[in-house]
Amino acid sequence: MSTSSPQQLSASALSQGHGTPTDKYKGLTGAQAFHRLMAEHGVDTIFGYPGGAILPVFDAIHQAEEFNFILSRHEQGAGHMAEGYARVTGKPGIVLVTSGPGATNTVTPMQDALMDGTPLIVFAGQVATGAIGTDAFQEADMTGITRPCTKWNVLVKRPEDIPRAINQAFMIATSGRPGPVFVDLPKDVTAATITQPVYDQPHLPGYHIREAGTSSEIQRAADMINNAKTPLFYVGQGAILSDGVDVLRKCVDAANVPVTTTLQGLGAFPETDPRSLDMLGMHGAAYANWAVRDADVIVSIGARFDDRVTGKIDAFAPTARAAEAAGTGGLIHFDIAPENINKAIPVTIGVEGDARKNLELLLPLLKPSPRKEWFAQLAAWKKEQPFRYAHDEREFHLKPQAVVEELYKATGGEAIVTTGVGQHQMWAAQFFKYTHPRRWFTSGGLGTMGFGVPASVGGQVGEDILAKAEGRKPLPVVNIDGDGSFSMTAMEMTTAAQYKIHAKSIILNNDFQGMVKQWQDLFYDERYSHTEMHNPDFCKLIEAMHCKAFRVTKLADLPKIMREFIDHDGPAVLEALVEKHEHVYPMLPAGKAVEDMVLDPTPAE
Repeated sequence: MSTSSPQQLSASALSQGHGTPTDKYKGLTGAQAFHRLMAEHGVDTIFGYPGGAILPVFDAIHQAEEFNFILSRHEQGAGHMAEGYARVTGKPGIVLVTSGPGATNTVTPMQDALMDGTPLIVFAGQVATGAIGTDAFQEADMTGITRPCTKWNVLVKRPEDIPRAINQAFMIATSGRPGPVFVDLPKDVTAATITQPVYDQPHLPGYHIREAGTSSEIQRAADMINNAKTPLFYVGQGAILSDGVDVLRKCVDAANVPVTTTLQGLGAFPETDPRSLDMLGMHGAAYANWAVRDADVIVSIGARFDDRVTGKIDAFAPTARAAEAAGTGGLIHFDIAPENINKAIPVTIGVEGDARKNLELLLPLLKPSPRKEWFAQLAAWKKEQPFRYAHDEREFHLKPQAVVEELYKATGGEAIVTTGVGQHQMWAAQFFKYTHPRRWFTSGGLGTMGFGVPASVGGQVGEDILAKAEGRKPLPVVNIDGDGSFSMTAMEMTTAAQYKIHAKSIILNNDFQGMVKQWQDLFYDERYSHTEMHNPDFCKLIEAMHCKAFRVTKLADLPKIMREFIDHDGPAVLEALVEKHEHVYPMLPAGKAVEDMVLDPTPAE
């Protein structure tokens, strides 16, 4: 069965007997117990910022040998660093901050993690329990504030409750659809000593994750796929989070079905494979959106039918809807979160559970089919409307797409890419070919400008740790950013410099908030209301933060400068002065149908 939300579980359950009490924390302060629990959970990195209410914990982890601490320049930066770390490693990102504004500054990363399914645990200081509710200095009702943006939150009121609270935090953040958890730690609780045995095992009555669908559901799904004439796999990040990418690819081979991915699902299926239709949705490939329109069976795997994918709800997937009515097709939804099934789009078959486990059950039931007409149609659409743009040799008119393509060439695709939010985000998704999971991460659901810089720092920390454990050279983590997004969290490059983290950023600088400008161009008669940016000299700013700065202004210089940027042994930023008036195509306007898609006017080659 599926679950009651962990958010509904009472914090008083922390003190209730369950399992066998242990003496191993007896004699430790709450802060020392925190330190031990981080070691027990194999935490190797914590991101954060100190302050008065959390000082007992910071003192307890002083010169800790089990993990490193990365001091951000802002608590929001710490949260996004932890998200980047989590997206690369698959482990929960850990944040440690103080009370009041220290804690409230992590709300954006928590909401971001909730919408994008990122395991994140934020530990924050709180005023002493006796002062709670008195409007004490740097007090904030963080359990109230974070209730809507976390899977679970808790205010810990006794030092004896810290072990169970932390163990439950790790369990909830990483189970089911991953997400953020918030743990509030009053200063007197972390300073007090544990004097008695404690119950440290998670106690979550009624919280159970359904692992797989029923055999009848899986068989019905297989039959529908096998009988389909124009099937389509629509794959989201759930396939990656479940470590199900290898099984997904076997299912594609077994059934011979084309694949399109969501923005967050990039890398789940190699975009170099001829069966790949790349990304779908608002700025996805025209051929992917046309395939959704004409598919008689659509199989959603770990995706949630986001509004940026569906467009106009009642016009979405008309062929599959007609096939459903005729009993010959329809929509199949594999998802671990039962609340996502039938939430946005009603489906023919809903299969709850872990994507990998359900795909493993589906695989032996699939039968091959050539589907020559379907693949011929898809190939024709790809040729008709590829991602494309017109090169420009003039100085200061460098096309942003060319910069992304050159990054792909310079790295041979062997890089991890993150982004801010805006036009640059879409070009990074379109013009870099993703072939492996966990090599692309961006802010999808919340669309958080400023995500890219700190996420690249945390992502590089995680990649360096993974590479060392695997005995290989770490991949570069490159943030493709816009001038607007970069400006929001640029100071986190100082963090990269301080800790010698080789994170890199590319700024596609068009001196505008580009995506908003595009809407103003298309729908507001070019009335640029407060979207023009008056930027600093980014290269001087970067150098002042003890990082290496590069600048490119024309296409002819791009290969050489990109090579120098990638090869630089340390944190670096490449500022590319790009064409101001370039648009992202295709564009499916919000709430519109596929027929309303605005196609690239650039002539086909």
